[in-house]
Amino acid sequence: MRRLTVLGGCGAWPEPERACSGFLLEHDGFRVVLDLGYGTLPRLLAILGSTTGDGLDAVVVTHDHPDHVVDLHGLFRARLYDGRRLPRIPLFAPEAVVERVAALEDAERSLTERVFAWQPLPAAGYDLGPFRLESRPLPHYVPDAGVRLSTPELAVAYTGDTGPDPALAELGRDADLFIVDATDAPGDRPPLNLTARGAGEAAAAAGARRLMLTHFWPGNDRERARAAAAEVFAGEILVADEGAVVEL
Repeated sequence: MRRLTVLGGCGAWPEPERACSGFLLEHDGFRVVLDLGYGTLPRLLAILGSTTGDGLDAVVVTHDHPDHVVDLHGLFRARLYDGRRLPRIPLFAPEAVVERVAALEDAERSLTERVFAWQPLPAAGYDLGPFRLESRPLPHYVPDAGVRLSTPELAVAYTGDTGPDPALAELGRDADLFIVDATDAPGDRPPLNLTARGAGEAAAAAGARRLMLTHFWPGNDRERARAAAAEVFAGEILVADEGAVVEL
Protein backbone atom coordinates (compact mmCIF):
# COMPACT_ATOMS: atom_id res chain seq x y z
CA MET A 1 0.00 0.00 0.00
CA ARG A 2 1.41 3.34 -1.08
CA ARG A 3 -0.71 6.34 -0.34
CA LEU A 4 -0.85 9.85 1.07
CA THR A 5 -3.59 10.96 3.48
CA VAL A 6 -4.34 14.64 4.06
CA LEU A 7 -4.45 15.48 7.77
CA GLY A 8 -4.93 19.19 7.15
CA GLY A 9 -4.76 21.77 4.37
CA CYS A 10 -5.31 25.18 5.99
CA GLY A 11 -2.72 27.89 6.42
CA ALA A 12 -2.37 30.28 9.39
CA TRP A 13 -5.25 28.80 11.45
CA PRO A 14 -7.80 26.04 10.84
CA GLU A 15 -11.27 26.63 9.50
CA PRO A 16 -14.17 24.83 11.25
CA GLU A 17 -13.94 21.05 10.79
CA ARG A 18 -10.54 21.44 9.15
CA ALA A 19 -6.89 21.43 10.28
CA CYS A 20 -3.63 23.09 9.32
CA SER A 21 -0.76 21.58 7.35
CA GLY A 22 -0.16 17.85 7.72
CA PHE A 23 0.17 14.73 5.57
CA LEU A 24 0.70 11.05 6.28
CA LEU A 25 2.76 9.20 3.67
CA GLU A 26 2.63 5.38 3.74
CA HIS A 27 4.78 2.97 1.76
CA ASP A 28 4.25 -0.75 2.32
CA GLY A 29 3.81 -0.37 6.09
CA PHE A 30 6.32 2.46 6.63
CA ARG A 31 4.64 5.66 7.86
CA VAL A 32 6.10 9.17 7.86
CA VAL A 33 4.18 12.33 8.68
CA LEU A 34 4.95 15.62 6.93
CA ASP A 35 4.21 18.59 9.23
CA LEU A 36 1.84 18.59 12.20
CA GLY A 37 -0.06 21.87 12.33
CA TYR A 38 -3.12 22.79 14.40
CA GLY A 39 -5.68 19.98 14.54
CA THR A 40 -3.64 17.31 12.76
CA LEU A 41 -2.67 15.13 15.72
CA PRO A 42 -6.15 13.73 16.51
CA ARG A 43 -6.55 12.79 12.85
CA LEU A 44 -3.13 11.11 12.80
CA LEU A 45 -3.77 9.16 16.00
CA ALA A 46 -7.13 7.98 14.67
CA ILE A 47 -5.44 6.55 11.57
CA LEU A 48 -2.75 4.90 13.69
CA GLY A 49 -5.29 3.59 16.21
CA SER A 50 -3.03 4.71 19.04
CA THR A 51 -3.16 7.48 21.66
CA THR A 52 0.63 7.73 21.65
CA GLY A 53 1.52 7.50 17.96
CA ASP A 54 2.56 3.84 17.95
CA GLY A 55 3.08 2.79 14.35
CA LEU A 56 4.56 6.10 13.24
CA ASP A 57 8.08 5.60 11.87
CA ALA A 58 9.29 9.18 11.33
CA VAL A 59 8.32 12.84 11.34
CA VAL A 60 9.41 15.51 8.84
CA VAL A 61 8.70 19.17 9.61
CA THR A 62 9.45 21.88 7.07
CA HIS A 63 9.65 24.89 9.41
CA ASP A 64 8.72 26.17 12.85
CA HIS A 65 5.58 28.23 12.20
CA PRO A 66 2.80 27.02 14.52
CA ASP A 67 0.45 26.05 11.69
CA HIS A 68 3.06 23.45 10.70
CA VAL A 69 4.51 22.37 14.02
CA VAL A 70 2.28 22.97 17.03
CA ASP A 71 0.77 19.48 17.12
CA LEU A 72 4.28 18.05 17.16
CA HIS A 73 4.26 19.24 20.76
CA GLY A 74 1.14 17.15 21.35
CA LEU A 75 2.91 14.09 19.94
CA PHE A 76 5.90 14.90 22.15
CA ARG A 77 3.68 14.95 25.26
CA ALA A 78 1.93 11.72 24.27
CA ARG A 79 5.25 9.92 23.98
CA LEU A 80 6.88 11.53 27.02
CA TYR A 81 4.07 11.06 29.53
CA ASP A 82 2.70 7.68 28.46
CA GLY A 83 4.70 5.91 31.18
CA ARG A 84 6.26 3.29 28.94
CA ARG A 85 9.78 3.35 27.53
CA LEU A 86 8.75 4.13 23.98
CA PRO A 87 11.34 4.16 21.20
CA ARG A 88 12.45 7.55 19.96
CA ILE A 89 10.93 8.73 16.69
CA PRO A 90 13.30 10.09 14.03
CA LEU A 91 12.56 13.80 13.51
CA PHE A 92 13.90 15.58 10.43
CA ALA A 93 13.47 19.34 10.76
CA PRO A 94 15.21 22.70 10.99
CA GLU A 95 16.75 23.26 14.42
CA ALA A 96 14.16 25.93 15.24
CA VAL A 97 11.48 23.20 15.27
CA VAL A 98 13.20 21.43 18.15
CA GLU A 99 13.55 24.73 19.98
CA ARG A 100 9.85 25.44 19.45
CA VAL A 101 8.78 22.14 21.02
CA ALA A 102 11.06 22.69 24.01
CA ALA A 103 9.72 26.22 24.49
CA LEU A 104 6.10 25.03 24.40
CA GLU A 105 6.95 22.55 27.15
CA ASP A 106 8.89 25.23 29.07
CA ALA A 107 11.69 22.71 29.36
CA GLU A 108 15.31 22.19 28.48
CA ARG A 109 15.86 21.20 24.89
CA SER A 110 17.52 18.00 26.08
CA LEU A 111 14.08 16.74 27.13
CA THR A 112 13.09 16.47 23.47
CA GLU A 113 15.83 13.87 23.04
CA ARG A 114 13.80 11.42 25.12
CA VAL A 115 11.14 11.43 22.42
CA PHE A 116 12.77 12.46 19.14
CA ALA A 117 16.01 11.51 17.41
CA TRP A 118 16.60 14.80 15.61
CA GLN A 119 18.34 15.20 12.25
CA PRO A 120 18.73 18.67 10.70
CA LEU A 121 17.10 20.00 7.55
CA PRO A 122 17.98 21.15 4.97
CA ALA A 123 20.63 18.49 4.42
CA ALA A 124 22.31 16.62 1.60
CA GLY A 125 20.10 13.58 2.12
CA TYR A 126 19.07 10.73 4.39
CA ASP A 127 17.95 7.16 3.96
CA LEU A 128 14.55 6.93 5.64
CA GLY A 129 12.95 3.51 5.52
CA PRO A 130 12.19 2.83 1.85
CA PHE A 131 12.73 6.49 0.97
CA ARG A 132 15.59 8.76 0.08
CA LEU A 133 14.84 12.05 1.86
CA GLU A 134 16.26 15.13 0.15
CA SER A 135 15.66 18.76 1.08
CA ARG A 136 16.32 22.26 -0.18
CA PRO A 137 16.11 25.68 1.49
CA LEU A 138 13.15 27.69 0.21
CA PRO A 139 12.34 31.37 0.81
CA HIS A 140 9.90 32.08 3.64
CA TYR A 141 9.67 34.31 6.72
CA VAL A 142 11.64 31.70 8.69
CA PRO A 143 13.99 28.98 7.39
CA ASP A 144 11.91 26.48 5.42
CA ALA A 145 13.05 23.12 4.03
CA GLY A 146 11.24 21.83 0.99
CA VAL A 147 11.40 18.03 1.03
CA ARG A 148 11.38 15.20 -1.47
CA LEU A 149 10.87 11.54 -0.58
CA SER A 150 11.61 9.09 -3.32
CA THR A 151 11.95 5.38 -4.03
CA PRO A 152 12.74 3.71 -7.36
CA GLU A 153 8.99 3.58 -8.01
CA LEU A 154 7.75 7.01 -6.93
CA ALA A 155 8.58 10.50 -5.74
CA VAL A 156 6.56 12.81 -3.50
CA ALA A 157 7.69 16.40 -2.98
CA TYR A 158 6.38 19.02 -0.55
CA THR A 159 7.26 22.69 -0.37
CA GLY A 160 6.12 23.58 3.13
CA ASP A 161 5.67 27.35 2.77
CA THR A 162 7.59 29.19 0.09
CA GLY A 163 7.79 32.12 -2.22
CA PRO A 164 8.75 31.73 -5.89
CA ASP A 165 12.18 30.16 -6.33
CA PRO A 166 14.05 28.26 -9.08
CA ALA A 167 14.74 25.45 -6.59
CA LEU A 168 11.06 24.45 -6.77
CA ALA A 169 11.54 23.01 -10.25
CA GLU A 170 14.25 20.64 -9.05
CA LEU A 171 12.44 19.77 -5.81
CA GLY A 172 9.38 18.58 -7.72
CA ARG A 173 11.17 17.27 -10.82
CA ASP A 174 8.98 14.54 -12.42
CA ALA A 175 7.28 13.93 -9.05
CA ASP A 176 4.30 11.60 -8.95
CA LEU A 177 2.78 14.09 -6.50
CA PHE A 178 3.98 17.65 -5.84
CA ILE A 179 2.32 19.22 -2.77
CA VAL A 180 2.63 22.99 -3.11
CA ASP A 181 1.79 26.04 -1.01
CA ALA A 182 -1.17 27.91 -2.55
CA THR A 183 -1.89 30.42 0.20
CA ASP A 184 -3.37 33.36 -1.74
CA ALA A 185 -3.05 35.46 1.41
CA PRO A 186 -4.80 38.85 1.45
CA GLY A 187 -2.91 42.12 1.88
CA ASP A 188 0.41 43.44 0.70
CA ARG A 189 2.92 41.27 2.57
CA PRO A 190 6.13 40.34 0.72
CA PRO A 191 5.68 37.40 -1.72
CA LEU A 192 6.96 34.65 0.57
CA ASN A 193 3.92 32.42 0.05
CA LEU A 194 2.75 31.21 -3.34
CA THR A 195 -0.59 31.86 -4.96
CA ALA A 196 -2.52 28.99 -6.52
CA ARG A 197 -1.36 30.18 -9.93
CA GLY A 198 2.20 30.27 -8.64
CA ALA A 199 1.79 26.69 -7.42
CA GLY A 200 0.66 25.70 -10.89
CA GLU A 201 3.67 27.41 -12.43
CA ALA A 202 5.99 25.56 -10.05
CA ALA A 203 4.43 22.20 -10.90
CA ALA A 204 4.64 22.93 -14.62
CA ALA A 205 8.31 23.90 -14.38
CA ALA A 206 9.01 20.69 -12.47
CA GLY A 207 7.18 18.47 -14.94
CA ALA A 208 5.24 16.93 -12.03
CA ARG A 209 2.58 14.34 -12.83
CA ARG A 210 0.09 15.56 -10.24
CA LEU A 211 -0.20 18.76 -8.21
CA MET A 212 -1.82 19.01 -4.79
CA LEU A 213 -2.70 22.52 -3.64
CA THR A 214 -2.41 23.14 0.10
CA HIS A 215 -2.05 25.80 2.83
CA PHE A 216 -5.26 27.60 1.88
CA TRP A 217 -5.93 30.87 3.66
CA PRO A 218 -9.11 30.38 5.74
CA GLY A 219 -12.15 31.45 3.77
CA ASN A 220 -10.54 31.03 0.35
CA ASP A 221 -12.50 29.28 -2.40
CA ARG A 222 -10.58 26.06 -3.04
CA GLU A 223 -12.22 25.36 -6.37
CA ARG A 224 -11.29 28.84 -7.55
CA ALA A 225 -7.72 28.05 -6.51
CA ARG A 226 -7.83 24.84 -8.54
CA ALA A 227 -9.05 26.76 -11.57
CA ALA A 228 -6.27 29.33 -11.21
CA ALA A 229 -3.61 26.60 -11.08
CA ALA A 230 -5.18 24.87 -14.10
CA GLU A 231 -4.53 27.94 -16.22
CA VAL A 232 -0.80 27.14 -16.14
CA PHE A 233 -0.58 23.42 -15.24
CA ALA A 234 -2.06 20.80 -17.56
CA GLY A 235 -1.76 17.80 -15.22
CA GLU A 236 -4.17 16.53 -12.59
CA ILE A 237 -4.77 19.01 -9.78
CA LEU A 238 -5.84 17.83 -6.34
CA VAL A 239 -6.99 19.86 -3.34
CA ALA A 240 -5.73 19.13 0.18
CA ASP A 241 -9.09 18.47 1.80
CA GLU A 242 -8.91 16.79 5.20
CA GLY A 243 -9.29 13.03 4.95
CA ALA A 244 -8.52 12.89 1.24
CA VAL A 245 -6.48 9.81 0.28
CA VAL A 246 -4.23 9.71 -2.79
CA GLU A 247 -3.07 6.33 -4.02
CA LEU A 248 0.53 6.42 -5.23
